[in-house]
Amino acid sequence: MSKAASAFRLKPVPFQDLPGWSLDDPSSLWSAMADCRNYLQSVKSYKAGALGLTAEDLRPLLELASQTAPRNAAEARSFFEGETRPFLIEPTSSRSGLVTAFYEPEVDVSGSQDHEYRHPFYRRPTDLVDVDDIGRTSAALDPSYAFALQTDKGLVPYPDRRAIDQGWLEGRHLEIAWARSKVDVFFAHVQGAARLRYPDGRLRRITYAAKAGHPFSGIGRLLIDLGEIPEAKISMQSIRAWLAEHPDRVDEILWHNRSYIFFREAEVDDLSRGPIAAAKVPLIAGRSLAVDRQIHTFGFPFFIHAAGLTHMDGGRDFARAMLALDTGSAIVGPARGDIFTGSGDEAGLLAGAVRNAADFYILIPKQAAERFV
Repeated sequence: MSKAASAFRLKPVPFQDLPGWSLDDPSSLWSAMADCRNYLQSVKSYKAGALGLTAEDLRPLLELASQTAPRNAAEARSFFEGETRPFLIEPTSSRSGLVTAFYEPEVDVSGSQDHEYRHPFYRRPTDLVDVDDIGRTSAALDPSYAFALQTDKGLVPYPDRRAIDQGWLEGRHLEIAWARSKVDVFFAHVQGAARLRYPDGRLRRITYAAKAGHPFSGIGRLLIDLGEIPEAKISMQSIRAWLAEHPDRVDEILWHNRSYIFFREAEVDDLSRGPIAAAKVPLIAGRSLAVDRQIHTFGFPFFIHAAGLTHMDGGRDFARAMLALDTGSAIVGPARGDIFTGSGDEAGLLAGAVRNAADFYILIPKQAAERFV
C-alpha cells in the first residue's frame, strides 16, 4: 500500500449506521452511472488511485445499474444496500474529513477585446506539456508538477498567474473570450468551468483543459492570515466583497495563487446537465463529488454526512450518496471532497458558504469489498 493510501483506515459499517441514509434519495445517480459505464465501454478505463480500487471493480456495479430503473428513493437505496458495502474513511491525521463546494459560474463576455472586456479566458498553449507523457527530464522540476514548459534544456515550470496576467501569452491568439472582471476570470479558474454569456444572448461553456502546473494556494487563507477577514466569516461572497472594496490590492491577492487554468470550449446542449469534468461525464448538481485523484478512482459512489451543513437541505444535515466525478488541486486527502452545487448565481451562493467537517463513506462493490475487510 502506498504512503497516500496508508494515511487512513477503512472501517466497515452497516448501512443502518450511516447518519441520514434512510432519508436520502440516490435515484438521480443513475444517469451519471450510465454516463460512466458508456465512457468505460467506448473510451478507456479510469486510472486507479492509491486505494487500489479499479475500473474493473466498478464495472459490475455499473452494469447492474443499467439493468434497473428505481421507481423511488427506497428502491434506489435498496440497490446500493444489495450491491455495495459502506466503509468509513478514517484519516490517521485528523478526526474527520472536510467538504467544500464548487459550482459553474456564468460570466458575461465578449468575443472581442475592447475597453470594457479586457480579461481573457485562454485555451491551452502548445508549449504546455503533460509531464507523464514525455517523462520527467529535469531534476529541478518539482515532483508535484503534472504540467510544465518544454524548453531546449528540458522541462521547467510554466509561467505562473502573475506572468500570464502581465502578458506572457499575448499575441498567441489563444483567447476564447474576454470578461469585464479579472475577479470573475479568477473564480472561474477556481471552479474549473464556466458558462459564457455573450452580448447577443449566445451561451457557451468552457471546461478545464489543463493548468500551468503550480500548486493551488487559497486566497481565503491568505486574507485570514493577513487579518483582513475573520476565519469565521470567510466565504466566496466575503472574499469577493473584500476584493471589490480593495481594487488596488486585487493583483497582490490573486497573484498569491500561482496556479493558472486553461480551458476548452464546449456547446451547451442541455442546460439541465452540468459541465463535463475530469471523469469525462456531465456533473449532477448536489450529487457529484470532486476527490483526491491520487487516492480515489472516478465513478465510485460515496456517502457524505456533514453535521451542521444545513442550508442545502432545508435545515437538515447534509447526508447524500454521491459519485466521484471530478478532482482539483486543492482537494488533497482521503476524506476531502468538493460538492458540485450546480450552475449560475444561486448555485454560487450555495457553494460559497460550504466549509464543513464531514464523514466520508465509500460504497465499494461487494466483490471488491472483500479485499478491505
